[in-house]
Amino acid sequence: MLQRFSSGLARCEEVTAAALAAAVTCLILTNIAFRALGSPLYWVSELAIYAMIWMTFLIAGTVFKRRQGIAVTLLSDLLPQTGRKLIGIWVDAMVLLFALLLAWLCWRWYQPLALMQAGFDTRAFQGQTFNFIYAENTSTLGVKKFWAWLIVPWFALSLSLHGWANLIQSLKQWRTPAQEPTTTTRR
Repeated sequence: MLQRFSSGLARCEEVTAAALAAAVTCLILTNIAFRALGSPLYWVSELAIYAMIWMTFLIAGTVFKRRQGIAVTLLSDLLPQTGRKLIGIWVDAMVLLFALLLAWLCWRWYQPLALMQAGFDTRAFQGQTFNFIYAENTSTLGVKKFWAWLIVPWFALSLSLHGWANLIQSLKQWRTPAQEPTTTTRR
């Protein structure tokens, strides 16, 4: 069930990232057209930047889920099947550890419990915590930046799910007997 949920989430993230890529293209073309007409829309550039950031984080989660990231395989190529499985387990564990650490840092960054204790009053929250995350506005959009930054906690939770699913899959593969090639011809 965890594998299916993780795969479904990865598909949703991939579709959303593709839609954001199309949106970035349209926003940039719109900005080019308006600049050519002599009246640039500055907010379009900022929106395109945030859309690209969200796209990058969303597709990164999918890449980790599918284990399609860039990898240096010099060591693992030299190892037998058992060694490759161990390295795979270690990599999945490190991805999960990174994701959980990032989720913890996001929790400390957003401090939702302190915000609730302040009655969702951002000024009281800032006075108690000296955390100004909920006060900062974007330059041209006029939206609070914490909305744009929500992609980081999303990525942390998504990557945690994908990392956990991948680690379980690697551990299941570890239990299956290693299938070493019986004959190899080397020159």
